[in-house]
Amino acid sequence: MRLHGRDEEITHIDRLVRRAREGRSEALILRGEAGIGKTALLERAVDTAAGEGMQVLRGTGIETESGMPYAGLHLLLRKHLDRIGALPDGQAGALRAALSMGTAEGSGDRFLVGLAVLTLLADLAEERPLLCVVDDVQWLDPESAGALLFAVRRLEAEPLAVLLAARDQDGPGTNGPENGGAENTAEFAAPGVPELRLRGLDQDAAASLLAERAAELPRYEVTEILVAASGNPLALVELPTVRSSGSPSAPSSTFNRIQRSFAERIAGLPAATRTLLLIAAADDVGDLAVILRAAERLGGSVADLEPAERRGLLASSEGRLEFRHPLIRTAASAGEPLSARLAAHRALADAYRELGDPCHHAWHLSSAVTGPDESVARVLEDAAELDRNAGGYAGVTAMYERAAALSPDPAQRGRRLAAAARAAVDGDLPEKAIALAERAAADLADPVDRADLVLIRASLADEADRGKEAYRLLYDSGVAVAEAAPMTAGFLFFKAASAAANTGDIEALREAADHAEGLGLPNAYLVRAIATMFIGQDPLAEHETAEGASALRVLLADTGPCVGIRDVLNTAWWQLLFGDIEGAYEAAEDLARRCRDQGAIGLLSLVLPLLARTGLILGRYGEALTAATEGMRIAEDTGRHRLRIYNATVLALLAAIQGDERRCEELTAEALRRGLPPSGAHAAGALSLLDLGLGRHEAALARLSDIVAGPGRQGAIASLPDLVEAAIRAGDPESARDAAGRYQEWAAQIRRPWAEAVALRCAALVADDPGKAYARAVEVHREDGTIPFERARTELLYGEWLRRSRRRNDARTHLHSALDLFERLGAVPWAERARTELRAAGESIAAGDVKGQSGGGSGPLAALTPQELQVVRLAATGLSNRDIGAQLFLSPRTIGYHLYKAFPKLGVASRAELARLDLAAA
Repeated sequence: MRLHGRDEEITHIDRLVRRAREGRSEALILRGEAGIGKTALLERAVDTAAGEGMQVLRGTGIETESGMPYAGLHLLLRKHLDRIGALPDGQAGALRAALSMGTAEGSGDRFLVGLAVLTLLADLAEERPLLCVVDDVQWLDPESAGALLFAVRRLEAEPLAVLLAARDQDGPGTNGPENGGAENTAEFAAPGVPELRLRGLDQDAAASLLAERAAELPRYEVTEILVAASGNPLALVELPTVRSSGSPSAPSSTFNRIQRSFAERIAGLPAATRTLLLIAAADDVGDLAVILRAAERLGGSVADLEPAERRGLLASSEGRLEFRHPLIRTAASAGEPLSARLAAHRALADAYRELGDPCHHAWHLSSAVTGPDESVARVLEDAAELDRNAGGYAGVTAMYERAAALSPDPAQRGRRLAAAARAAVDGDLPEKAIALAERAAADLADPVDRADLVLIRASLADEADRGKEAYRLLYDSGVAVAEAAPMTAGFLFFKAASAAANTGDIEALREAADHAEGLGLPNAYLVRAIATMFIGQDPLAEHETAEGASALRVLLADTGPCVGIRDVLNTAWWQLLFGDIEGAYEAAEDLARRCRDQGAIGLLSLVLPLLARTGLILGRYGEALTAATEGMRIAEDTGRHRLRIYNATVLALLAAIQGDERRCEELTAEALRRGLPPSGAHAAGALSLLDLGLGRHEAALARLSDIVAGPGRQGAIASLPDLVEAAIRAGDPESARDAAGRYQEWAAQIRRPWAEAVALRCAALVADDPGKAYARAVEVHREDGTIPFERARTELLYGEWLRRSRRRNDARTHLHSALDLFERLGAVPWAERARTELRAAGESIAAGDVKGQSGGGSGPLAALTPQELQVVRLAATGLSNRDIGAQLFLSPRTIGYHLYKAFPKLGVASRAELARLDLAAA
């Protein structure tokens, strides 16, 4: 296939195909207006790949089916659905549920579907290099697009190339009002995937293409067509046909000229052939048997295909009908009257019913009516429940929403929209769930019925950083249902207080608790407890620290048996607030294991921030680095930006400890800009710790003072010890004593040895004679043994004081202990401070290399990336690459690639040798 003026694009695509043959994954999106040559480039890539022995998977986004969940994915994978059974169980169940093929209830996690797509593509590519092409991806249903992009972003070491073509949002042919469609300005978004934008052909290339296709044209017509086409290749091919037909002058739009060319070609076909084309255009599957069965109901037959094939409009291959260009599909539908389009959908509905496909039957039946129809709405609802039994939440959502649109009765419409919203929550479709819940609320008159919808809207708004909106929704709903459903009202006030805590709004916390008690709600004590707990976390709260600790004990005692992952996770976060770092870490570690076993990547994104934070506090820097890095990646994929920012602050604190100023500033920038509690305080705390470690005490004091006094001070209690040290060194003893007193009050309430030791250190810093406090602090640290960085800081400060008190021998003991801990943790500036003090204490000590690396590990383990460390640890337990991939949401081949890179770093040659390594040391 010769393509004029596309040498650069062809070189780019050929390189992508070649790299896939060599075992290196790559993806590319071609963008451009209709007719600009995207489809032609895809066709050439397919021919090239097939000619070199590669497998090819082809798919197309179909505008009429863009609302049918996973329709595009079914089309892409149709030839390989028999391979689903070879996938890991969770992935197989999720993909079957998505494609309405299974009966595994509750398995339709959309991210697990994406992982299943990744594994299936990787399996195919393992047998023979694979090219996957999808045209008109802007018309893919969102679920298929999400699953495909999830897989594409995880390609690393597979012999697999993915080539996608997307029409410009502002180019012609985007189904805008000028083209007879609804306004649609949403561009196909694929952040992180490289793209290549196609422009019109230059004058020479355009003239060559036109001469090749229409050499007999007079010169004046050649000039007119070149001007009218504006370098659009399809226009250059089709406009001569428009002129030769003798039709009136073409419209001004290039797109309309092309569309008209196809429409006129279709209009010249026999009526039966046009009907068959219309049926094919209305169907998303393209199964020839289904299309012919539907055509027979309208008097058509297979013989009616021949005229369309002869004119090059479509082709049949391997039991499928395919249009030569996506615009032909549009023209085949747009050129027919509404009555014919409705008849086509009715015929398809009947065909799918006869073939035992209730979902496609219901979908086409709903497209065959022009207004509300309760009988069709019931058919959709029945199909939705069948899909629910298979775990296909996206399909349940779509069918309930369509059923609601066809419901004549507002109450039924509201009920069905509410069902759609709940299914969207189960399917982890937050934006969809919020929109559906808002629409449902307008049709539900009973406040108690609306309360469930409020919970959906508020919970998702809270996760999307709209905590004030969530608070007001929940508070108002609690007031509305208090008389009819007091327990429900109490729960709504409890959730309202939680939302207020996420925004750091102390007054809202008090308001929720006061009103719940004023209404006499039976569970108002829990609202008061959660409000008091968070108020007690405020470093400026007067005389409320003790009440906060007591309230936290009430909440921990009143949670009852926690079974669900979210319930256990909430309790674990409360444990962290209560200073039980080890308990929270163990809970997070267990929850992460459960999420990986279940393939629940959406829930894992909620767990990893806690695992990262607690791992960091406990000095398990390798695990903190790994969890936070993975957490940022998953949060980005799942659209949970607040979690991504929180994970970034964990990495920022790690960078601060290690003295990496540039990385610390990069990781804190967004959190500081957005000011989200507690990430804003954690980010500022990380920068303050960096300043402290680098000896910039005045800068640290200024920043810490702003944190503690600022509106986003939630989480600032953890920075009070830093404020004490910064204030003392900056010559502000009053601020130091105030901060030390507040921290001591908090530590006394949570009753944790590590907090007691840090409080003693703070007391020593502000004391006239600190020796006993320092000695006791070191003793408690050593007995506790949980937080090595804080112990090292205490020993460093004690050693500095001893050295200044001319007790050099005693000082060296503690300074050596501090240096050893700092080196093992990779705390570069802090280790240098310890060395400087040892030299001042009369010991000759050279500047040494800090043992810890990015994750605080030592030896060969320090050379591993976070991903390699994860893979190596799991491989050491005996898991296969396939099992490891299922846990880390990567393909088996990528796991093998990471092991291939890790083995030389570790000095091992096989998985068996991993057992001799102390992998926990990282």
